[in-house]
Amino acid sequence: MAIHNAADNSFKRIFDDHRLFAEFIKDFIHIDVLEDIKPEDIEDISARFLPLFQENRDADTVKRIKLKEHFPLFVIAILEHESKVNHRSCFKMLQYICLVLDAWEKEAEKENPGSSLLKDFKYPPVLPMIFYDGKGAWTAEQNFFHRTHLNKVFEKYIPKFEYELVNLNDYSIDDLIMFGGALSYLLLVDKIRNDTDKIRITQLPEDYIHKLRLQIPKDMHKLLVDVTISLLGKGGRRWEAEKEASFVIKAEQGEYGGMFEAVIESMKESQQEAWAEGREEGRQEIINLLKSGKSLEEILKSFGEQVTPQ
Repeated sequence: MAIHNAADNSFKRIFDDHRLFAEFIKDFIHIDVLEDIKPEDIEDISARFLPLFQENRDADTVKRIKLKEHFPLFVIAILEHESKVNHRSCFKMLQYICLVLDAWEKEAEKENPGSSLLKDFKYPPVLPMIFYDGKGAWTAEQNFFHRTHLNKVFEKYIPKFEYELVNLNDYSIDDLIMFGGALSYLLLVDKIRNDTDKIRITQLPEDYIHKLRLQIPKDMHKLLVDVTISLLGKGGRRWEAEKEASFVIKAEQGEYGGMFEAVIESMKESQQEAWAEGREEGRQEIINLLKSGKSLEEILKSFGEQVTPQ
């Protein structure tokens, strides 16, 4: 549970920064009217709705975004990190949507009593979205209509909305590099699944790192470092936060080119230590096997090596 909370915490911090949230919308939600969204257009209203749910939904986010059309867009972002897919997600979205629209109607009534009863009264658009970074495939139904019995018989009475799924597994490391920006860097760290991914992250293109250093404001550095450390520790990966912090301090002192170089250098050293630890463990295992009286052929077979008769 602690790991899940750590991941939730990381993405709550990411989505709480409206510069990163605007990046997320532009990178993953391809709708023309959202192309020009700026951080100052975004208001977080999550606190109005989260207490209404009994289960812990701390990482869920509800944003109100000011559009040029003089009415707002509401974005509901649910974060799913577990490998076990949540098949209740579309119903959860329906609950959120109803709550958001009800709040909008009450706000309109407060400003102009009776307005919601008029023929030309309209509700604002709501964009429901799930971000998934679990290891397995996302198999949950995205349309509430298909989660309802006798949906063909009662078709015109059943809500047919579909939530947008942003599945990190659908994006390669190269795809994320192409996005550029601070969010792409954090998603690259979040995407680490194995040793091959770790190596790729420590070998990011120089021009990508250079652009990050130029584009990302200094007041965002601490957030990026904190979230990076948290994401590196997700899923039981053993990365030492103190070491990460020491490298960042060295970066601030000019020992490295910048924050990103410092974090990557730290990751390289951690990877080298893991390899060294693995070699030492393997060496000790061989010694123990020899002491137990096993032959060299038996030892090689136990390590998965095929022995060719001479």
